[in-house]
Amino acid sequence: MQQVTVYSTKNCPYCRMVKAFLDRTHVPYTNLDVGEDREAAERMVALSGQRGVPVTTVDSEVIVGFDSQRLNQLFGTPEPDSVYDVLIIGAGPAGLTAAVYCARKMLKTMVLSENIGGQALESWAIENYMGYRMVTGEDLMKKFEEQIRSLDIRVELDHASAVSANNGLFDIKTVSDAVYRAKSIILTQGKRPRKLDVLGEERFIGRGISICSTCDGPLFRGKNVAVVGGGNSALQTAIEMSGIARSVSLIVRSSIRADEAYTRALAEKPNITVHLTSRITALHGDQFLTGVTVQDSQGNEQEIDLDGVFVDIGWIPNTDFLGGFVQLNELREIITDQNCHTSVPGVFAAGDVTSVKSKQIIIAAGEGAKAALEVYEYIMRSGSAKEKV
Repeated sequence: MQQVTVYSTKNCPYCRMVKAFLDRTHVPYTNLDVGEDREAAERMVALSGQRGVPVTTVDSEVIVGFDSQRLNQLFGTPEPDSVYDVLIIGAGPAGLTAAVYCARKMLKTMVLSENIGGQALESWAIENYMGYRMVTGEDLMKKFEEQIRSLDIRVELDHASAVSANNGLFDIKTVSDAVYRAKSIILTQGKRPRKLDVLGEERFIGRGISICSTCDGPLFRGKNVAVVGGGNSALQTAIEMSGIARSVSLIVRSSIRADEAYTRALAEKPNITVHLTSRITALHGDQFLTGVTVQDSQGNEQEIDLDGVFVDIGWIPNTDFLGGFVQLNELREIITDQNCHTSVPGVFAAGDVTSVKSKQIIIAAGEGAKAALEVYEYIMRSGSAKEKV
């Protein structure tokens, strides 16, 4: 039997995805919390060269991150051919809400996503979702996930790579070479974090640069870190990390554009230094990040010794795999009408990946519900049309 070990932290959603995949495929494993166990953390770094979680070892093989393609190759089991009434791509607030509504309408439903929770998982604290005075993104998405797990919904942890129409149905291909067929699609795949665009950035991902502070924050306890960004999310990360790290440098390209509640909390943290009208121009270090060069708007440069950088400078729509299948706007967002219809009949979209102006969890969830109800009408109309032929 293969020896499987997962190195994780308590609040890491991607760690939870690895463990959920292993549980679903009945693979026994040992879980080590590297946020609490320093010896395990050192062992993880020695094995993988990573200061980021999750890291999974399968015998002598080391798998970094939630690599759905490799996990499916190792442990996935083929499913019988089937046609779904609706296939939902993405499992954030929009996708999970859509799945619940579709299942309650007795539609044969599948959710395809490389994670469960989407962008909401990155939120340390949510204070504007009805029913909760304050809740973390992870806890809120756990509630969403519990609800879909209680219904007859198939969930596949994989990544869509292409979508095409085929004889009145839709084929959805994944990076692990699986192909699923459906009568309709709801696109809810959200957005991904924007990168720094600094030379050497890829080399330091997981070795000092992180895009998930809730995942990797505990690994930087007592260290010096930077947060890049000036919006609500960046300030929230800086404030939370100020209670974990020794010092936090907040690097803001222009000016701070955050709610007053966050700016007030920021001002109360003595170990946060704010660098306005500044950007990172160089990364330093060999195996791991050891510092950055910061340049201000006047061209003045300063080297800062750091152990980690958390990047929070915006998001890019996950629409690359669509390849022109549906109409997009100039921001590469999916264009929808007021009822979540895209330019292709039978294909609907909801959440942050769409052209809907406001990007909020509660709005995404509402749009997911609307999309599901539209799918139900579409399936009913399509079935009635076929019966008349």
